Amino acid sequence: MAHLHLHDVSVALGGRDVVREVSAEVRAGELVVVVGPNGAGKTTLLRAMAGLLAPRTGTIRVLGRDPARAPRRVIARDLAYLPQHYDLAFPFAVEEVVLLGRYARQRGIGLASDDDLAAARRAMAACGVADLAGRRFDALSGGEARRAIVAQALCQEARCLLLDEPTAGLDPAHARAIFALLRAHCDAGATAVVVTHDLDLALRHGGMMWLIADGRLAARGNPAHVLAAAETRGAFGVAIHVGALPSGAKFAVPA
Repeated sequence: MAHLHLHDVSVALGGRDVVREVSAEVRAGELVVVVGPNGAGKTTLLRAMAGLLAPRTGTIRVLGRDPARAPRRVIARDLAYLPQHYDLAFPFAVEEVVLLGRYARQRGIGLASDDDLAAARRAMAACGVADLAGRRFDALSGGEARRAIVAQALCQEARCLLLDEPTAGLDPAHARAIFALLRAHCDAGATAVVVTHDLDLALRHGGMMWLIADGRLAARGNPAHVLAAAETRGAFGVAIHVGALPSGAKFAVPA
């Protein structure tokens, strides 16, 4: 079953198409990594998939619903979106920030239920921020804050995850752990679309890679094949070398 479906999607900003005629689908269990140069349209495409931007042409469906028209509480039960930049105006504790991911599953305004608290604690433990639960969010380092926001997305328990640079600012061990966590989440039947500039982690953990160049879906397929493609070399202006370690693990570096 296709959790996410895009048909001939173009998105305009300031009167100019930033995303051009993208058609693709993401099925249950798939982890799609989206790569491309700065300004290629990756974030705009992800925001349109989240329902935050309406396509100028084409259609987007999340589990059969139009994310731009469905009530936010309804779509949030199926779709979690992690933006590239996240700001909070109030000094919430980390656990409170993570619990914001539960709003679509709560009835009215009130205290978190036992189920909500359990989901938050599972997500914080998985992202390595359980020991920061009582800390003020605005007192965290950039990497700690990023992991807390990933925990918020996981706490939502949505079947579809849209994550824009989830490992930005993370040290290598935590970045690898986040991608491994997303891979396990998809292996359990969820779907994730992850925009990333870390080509090595994208190669190691992605099941499918989309190359976005000049707003178009320029290449897609097995990550190793996409990274080695002429379209990728043209988009980045440098060839990407895909190699293998003695253990058999693959790696990617600019050639």
